Amino acid sequence: MHEFLTALGDFAFLRCALAGGLLVSVAGGIVGSLVVTRRLTALAGGIAHFILGGMGGARYLSKVHGIEWLSPLHGALAAALLAAVIMTFVRLHAKEREDTMIGALWALGMAAGVLFIWRTPGYNEDLMAYLFGDILLMSTGDLVVIAILDAIILAVAFVFYGQLVAVCFDEEFARLRGLPVDLFYFVFLCLTALTVVVLVTVVGVVMVIALLTLPVAAAGRCSTRLWQMMALSTVFIAGLTTLGLAVSYDANLPTGATIVMLAGALYVVVTFGGKALARVRVRARG
Repeated sequence: MHEFLTALGDFAFLRCALAGGLLVSVAGGIVGSLVVTRRLTALAGGIAHFILGGMGGARYLSKVHGIEWLSPLHGALAAALLAAVIMTFVRLHAKEREDTMIGALWALGMAAGVLFIWRTPGYNEDLMAYLFGDILLMSTGDLVVIAILDAIILAVAFVFYGQLVAVCFDEEFARLRGLPVDLFYFVFLCLTALTVVVLVTVVGVVMVIALLTLPVAAAGRCSTRLWQMMALSTVFIAGLTTLGLAVSYDANLPTGATIVMLAGALYVVVTFGGKALARVRVRARG
């Protein structure tokens, strides 16, 4: 840890990585709580894998057609929002099952990403970083994009908190109360899509579900209200990304994988520690 703290003052890329980890915790904590409550963690995985097609397409256009300003992050954002639009359209008009649509997006996005990567000349090292995550490659431009997405997510969650809670907990009851459920379902999907893009910059496409759900699930065991769950999840993700960055730097380990392993450890400790504490309390009362 001392080596990391010393390097933090010397290297700008470490400060960018630390700032990025703190920024992604906002989106992850707020939207992750909604996703876990709605029991649609697979949906986040489908969107995460679908955006590989967008990242590959952006890199292809940049390298082959000379659109140099286009980055994989731009492609990921476009693909994620497209996935939200497709899922909402299918839900309203095709009446397709959610799990079927998630599976289709998952497979098609990965296939499109592989094809674009195959057709792009050279070694696409930044795409590999997005696939497995590398917070150390985060740039100042990435921080700006993530901060903007955080601001959008915070604003929408604050203004429509009651409606989103109603849709997540009991969709049919919300419909009976006259809420435009389909509209807020689309808003929920868009928030999920934006959050997936944010988290992919830290842990990559492959492990994004873990960072979106494990800290939130741990926070859910320590909370009684959704807003408490959101706040505690944000703190957990911020702590995990910071600690994971420090541990991986000192031990020369992949940062994304280290963060996910720490998230798994946190979930295990909170889950089984809480059960053990409950047993002790029951025995003490008896």
